[in-house]
Amino acid sequence: MLNGRNIAILAAEGFELAELVEPRKALDAQGAQTRVVSPAKGTVQGWKHFEKADRVAVDVALDEADARDFDALLLPGGVANPDQLRINPKAVRFVRAFFEAGKPVAVICHGPWTLIEADVVRGRTITSWPSLKTDLRNAGANWVDEEVVVDRGLVSSRKPDDIPAFNRRMIEEFGQAGHSGQARAARSAERPGSRPSG
Repeated sequence: MLNGRNIAILAAEGFELAELVEPRKALDAQGAQTRVVSPAKGTVQGWKHFEKADRVAVDVALDEADARDFDALLLPGGVANPDQLRINPKAVRFVRAFFEAGKPVAVICHGPWTLIEADVVRGRTITSWPSLKTDLRNAGANWVDEEVVVDRGLVSSRKPDDIPAFNRRMIEEFGQAGHSGQARAARSAERPGSRPSG
């Protein structure tokens, strides 16, 4: 279903291991070519809740990554991971480029913090780890407490327990050619005088 699709997985130190490894396995099983993109060098540290877990090899350095080389984007959660990405201008630009190009994006748990910084959630229906509810609403999103939500090419889920449903919908969306609604939503999120950091 995903043969020939190149998928970027953007992660910094402290990502939730299951939220990267399990969706990646599901994508690979469908024939996708997945690449971990990271500001980290060599490997990037995963966590399981509050404890360190496995490290994952970095395939593409963020400094060298170009969203045009990928068909879709996966953003795992973990608290430290998106907190680092959202203050990294290159990461923010990389994420925003997928929305501007109408490419599908899947995000889980705390991952939407980076979407907020990229200013791409305004007018979108999205879910996340509950502690992000106010942040997302303040950024103009319609936050809902559901297992998985799909809105114009944006797939979101709340936590590791949601991964089976998240994977199913992610594969469906990543298998589509493009999402004009994604690009329109990114453009409509722009406000006069506002720019994402970077």
